[in-house]
Amino acid sequence: MNLSPNEQLMARKAAATPRGVGVMGNFFADHAENAELWDIEGRRYIDFAGGIAVMNTGHRHPRIVAAIEAQLKRFTHTCYQVVPYEGYIALAEKLNALTPGKHAKKTALFSTGAEAVENAIKIARAHTRRAGVIAFSGAFHGRSLFAVALTGKVQPYKAQFGPFPPELYHVPFPCHCASLEEVKKAVQQLFKADIEPSRVAAIIFEPVQGEGGFNVIQPAAVQWIRELCNEHGIVMIADEVQTGFGRTGKLFAMQHFESLGVVPDILVSAKSLAAGLPLSAVTGRADIMDAPNPGGLGGTYAGNPLAIAAAHAVIEVMADEGLPERGRQLGDRLKAQLESMRAEVPQIADVRGLGAMVAVEFNRAGTAEPDADFTRRVQAAALARGLIVLTCGVYGNVVRFMFPLTIPTAHFDEALGMLVGALRDAIQPA
Repeated sequence: MNLSPNEQLMARKAAATPRGVGVMGNFFADHAENAELWDIEGRRYIDFAGGIAVMNTGHRHPRIVAAIEAQLKRFTHTCYQVVPYEGYIALAEKLNALTPGKHAKKTALFSTGAEAVENAIKIARAHTRRAGVIAFSGAFHGRSLFAVALTGKVQPYKAQFGPFPPELYHVPFPCHCASLEEVKKAVQQLFKADIEPSRVAAIIFEPVQGEGGFNVIQPAAVQWIRELCNEHGIVMIADEVQTGFGRTGKLFAMQHFESLGVVPDILVSAKSLAAGLPLSAVTGRADIMDAPNPGGLGGTYAGNPLAIAAAHAVIEVMADEGLPERGRQLGDRLKAQLESMRAEVPQIADVRGLGAMVAVEFNRAGTAEPDADFTRRVQAAALARGLIVLTCGVYGNVVRFMFPLTIPTAHFDEALGMLVGALRDAIQPA
C-alpha cells in the first residue's frame, strides 16, 4: 500500500507516541507565515486556531524572528537563578506597568500556563497562610496535577488522574449559563458546608473561559468576586493565559473591568506572551508576590532568554500595529457573519465572545440539547476547505476562533467564505 507522507507520519506517530497526547489534525506542519500554514504535502490552510491562542501576532512575525535571532547569537540559557540577565528584569518591568492597576507590582517568569497557575496558587497560599482555593465549573487551568484539579471539566482532562489535591472547590461560572444569584448562593453554601472563608487563600477565574466554551464573565460578577475577596482577605487571581495579549480587544481582558474599579491581585499570562516560545508570567501586588521565601519560585528554564526576547518584541508589535483594536474589529465582523447565518443554520444556539475571542454554540435544531456531532461536522468541513478551527465547551458543542490579529484582510475574508461553506456542508453532509 502506498501511503502519503502525512499517512506515513500518522503511522509513525501511533507507534511512537502515547494516545493520551491527542492531536486534531491528520496532517503535519511544514512551514507557516502570519495566518497561513502549509503541510508537508504542500496543502495550504488558514489558521484560525493559532496554536490554541498562541499566535496573536501571527506565525513568524519578522520583528519577533529578528529579536529571537539576535538573542540566539548572544546566549540561549544560563538559568536565571544562577546567572541572571537584564531581559528578564526588563520584561518584568513592562508587565508590571502594562497589567491593570497602578499599585506596586512584581513579576515572576515561568515556562507554561499551568506552571504559572500553580505558582500563583503557591504565592497566594504563602501570603495568606491558608490552603483553600475556589475555582469555577467549566474552567481550564492546565494539565499538571494541581492545575487540572482546578479545571472544571472532567473529559478529557481529569478522567483517570485522581485523587486530586484537597481544599479545592468549584462553583458555577457566572456567565450566560448561570446567574450571579445562583453563584452567590453556591458560594454561601460552600462557606456553610465545606470551608469557612477564613481558610480560603484564593479565588481563580478566567475573564473569558477558554476550554469551557468561550464563556464571558458577567461584569457584575467580577465586581462581586472583588468585594468577596476584599471582605475575607482572599487573593483574587485572574487567569489570562488565553485572554491576554490582545485577544479580547484590550491587551488584557481585566482592563475591561477597570472602569468598575476592579483589578486582580494576581494576573497570570502565557500563550501569546512569547508568540510560540514557552514563557509564562505571574504578575501581582508586590507585597503578595514577595511572600514566598527565596528559592520558592523559579525553574530551570523559567524565563528562557529566547522566549523573553520574543515577548519584548510581541509587546512592541501589539502597540505599534494596534492589534487589540484590530482584533476587536475583526471579531465584530466574525460575529456579524455568524449571526447572519442563524436562519440558514438552525443549529446555531449562540454567538458570543469578547473582542477577537469569538465562539459559536450548536444545539439540535429547535431544542436546547447540545449537538456535538454537528459541531464536529462543522470542524471537519472547515478543515476540508482549508480552515483550521477548534472545538470546546463542556459538551463539545462549541467552535472557537483564535485567528492571528495580524491576519491580512484578504485572508480574513477568504476564511469567512470557507466558514460559511463549512456551515452549509455540515447541514447537508455528503
